[in-house]
Amino acid sequence: MAESKRRGEDAGDEGLRDERDELVDDVADDDDATGADEPVSRGGTATRARARAGSADSKPKTRTDRVGLFARIARFFREVVAELRKVIWPTRKELLTYTAVVVTFVAVMLTIVGLLDLAFAKGVLWVFGNPS
Repeated sequence: MAESKRRGEDAGDEGLRDERDELVDDVADDDDATGADEPVSRGGTATRARARAGSADSKPKTRTDRVGLFARIARFFREVVAELRKVIWPTRKELLTYTAVVVTFVAVMLTIVGLLDLAFAKGVLWVFGNPS
């Protein structure tokens, strides 16, 4: 039953694809006819006329076009604050749980490393003897 539905959907999708392809071809033909006022890309805001004008009128940046040091620092902090607003902060309960997990893990690793250090120290003293 599921396979028959899939086959039916695929056949329907093929018909839709053909119609979409024809629509895209029609839009492409219309795009060539309209000229310079249409956007260059589907989501873009630049037009062909602006693209041509921008490339022809491009001039090298001068000292007055640069943004000052303090303006760049202010923009940096504004962007940092904007990014921090996007963060999903943990609840108090989650924070305490995460903290307990980290402290427990660190304690276990500290114990393992300490025991291995003690074992290697005893092993080295056993192999090479006590110098005193």
